[in-house]
Amino acid sequence: MSENLFDVGKKSRKTAQETGGYRLHRMFTTEGTDPLDDVKYVKRDSVITEPDGSVVFEMRGVEVPEQWSQLATDIVVSKYFRKAGVPGTGHEVSVKQVISRIVDTIADFGREHGYFSGPREAQIFRDELAYMLVNQMGAFNSPVWFNVGLSSKYGIRGSAGNFAWNFEKGEVEEIEDSYVRPQASACYIQSVEDDLMSIFELAKSEARLFKYGSGTGTNFSAIRGKQEKLSGGGTSSGLMSFLEVLDKGAGATKSGGTTRRAAKMVCLNMDHPEIVDFITWKMREEKKVAALIAAGYSADFNGEAYRTVSGQNSNNSVRITDEFMEAYFNHGDWQTRLRTTGEVYETYSARDLMALIAEAAWHSADPGVQFDTTINRWHTCKASGRINSSNPCSEYMFLDDSACNLASLNLTKFLRPDGSFDVPSFRHAVELFILAQEILVDLASYPTAKIARNSHDFRPLGLGYANLGTLLMIKGYPYDSEEGRAYAAAITALMGGHAYHVSAQIAQRMGPFPRFQENRESMLEVMAMHREALDKIPADKLEDTALLEAATEDWDAVVQLGAETGFRNAQTTLLAPTGTIGLLMDCDTTGVEPDFALVKWKKLAGGGYFKIINQSI
Repeated sequence: MSENLFDVGKKSRKTAQETGGYRLHRMFTTEGTDPLDDVKYVKRDSVITEPDGSVVFEMRGVEVPEQWSQLATDIVVSKYFRKAGVPGTGHEVSVKQVISRIVDTIADFGREHGYFSGPREAQIFRDELAYMLVNQMGAFNSPVWFNVGLSSKYGIRGSAGNFAWNFEKGEVEEIEDSYVRPQASACYIQSVEDDLMSIFELAKSEARLFKYGSGTGTNFSAIRGKQEKLSGGGTSSGLMSFLEVLDKGAGATKSGGTTRRAAKMVCLNMDHPEIVDFITWKMREEKKVAALIAAGYSADFNGEAYRTVSGQNSNNSVRITDEFMEAYFNHGDWQTRLRTTGEVYETYSARDLMALIAEAAWHSADPGVQFDTTINRWHTCKASGRINSSNPCSEYMFLDDSACNLASLNLTKFLRPDGSFDVPSFRHAVELFILAQEILVDLASYPTAKIARNSHDFRPLGLGYANLGTLLMIKGYPYDSEEGRAYAAAITALMGGHAYHVSAQIAQRMGPFPRFQENRESMLEVMAMHREALDKIPADKLEDTALLEAATEDWDAVVQLGAETGFRNAQTTLLAPTGTIGLLMDCDTTGVEPDFALVKWKKLAGGGYFKIINQSI
């Protein structure tokens, strides 16, 4: 194999600095050959049915790589093929079409905006990225597959109302075509104020996000409780009433215009006056569902019983501080406070509240807990505000009114025949995807001007991985073992360290993210915390010591180079669930989860089932 995309180590760091950052090289492809043409394709039918045989979705004669499973075929065709506006056929008919529109669009935008030294470097980037996508080595989050490249390829025009960065003016502006500047991020965090119009503006922007296949999270702690007065007299209808309205809105919206449910996170601080009602919300609603099912209604999630009750379209989380945990451990009290006056409203036993959280989660899996103090301790941009919420699946945590585009690497693709982990290829994949995701930041559009501005100013990315459970099974490490945890930690450390290393190298060419200087101290502090945490990985439990050596090399480089050049991105990595794209890459397990059955049935929100069989066993 040829050398890595970005050189690593002291000698190569000097080279990178002399050449203005990074240099692109081929590892998987040959100059003059399109990797998409090197793949053997077959024609298949994609038919998704209900157990009774009724057809939910059907598209026949589509072209897919021969090595892709029927499940991966059904995913890409039903979810990601463009279903309208394609000249000739009316819809996309080949995986080659889908991947081409994505990689060509990203490479073209990167070339136009100075990411490459010239056309040859842009072509290398395009070919290497296409190779990894078609060979299921990695995948972008669903909105990229839904939206990127549609206008340039098919002349499709979207609705106005989104916002994007205008390079000529150096500011955010509203755009007329949401496909020219596509919604490319899966994860959003939005703010809301204690104001009726703010609440319904949030409903509007949530709908726009759901429409194009993204999810959003919000901390609702600013909204006054039902116990509090309104400025014009009378009493507020309260937080829970508005959460029910927003929940119905999410339930009515199909994500990405396809059969994906809208994704939504609701966070609430433990001192909110309606905290008890929030904790028990889903538990109470589940009891209503049970009563309806007992009365003869269908137990199907898409049936009348579940559709009748509220709280079924969001993940709910409580934000727990160290102060609350100290009260819990010391058998102390906890007070809630009115939002309008700050006065103490009620006093509870902290232990009683925690017991209630546990009981509710046992009944309905909600609420989850987010440890607010710890989260903000690891916050890279403390000077710009605190972290109040997360996206729907809680992997992305950052400032309010921000967005993150995700991608995941398929870990089993980097396992050599002798059982060792292919560090050079993994680093290469990290480099390609980080650069692609960085380009997507300003290529994309966003639902509000504030999110567009923060995306440009902070440039957070979310590279992660899938198939960890499968990798551990293949290696013979029990999931719950010191060897398994050490192996997973070393891979995660390598991915995170190399991603930030690449971000620092991109900053050499493109400059650090605009808000880096005001957050320089906290970001470098967090990078040092990561480097310190690396020393806690038990080397004696690692069979493959090359992983830890490579991770150490990268984190040393991050601390050194980051102090010199800054970083292009305020965040680079996270661990997403990789549900749909995990199936697209033929992963037997998803993000960090183990497998729970060798044969599984996945029920789809829009009807139909997927049968998932563990291929690695």
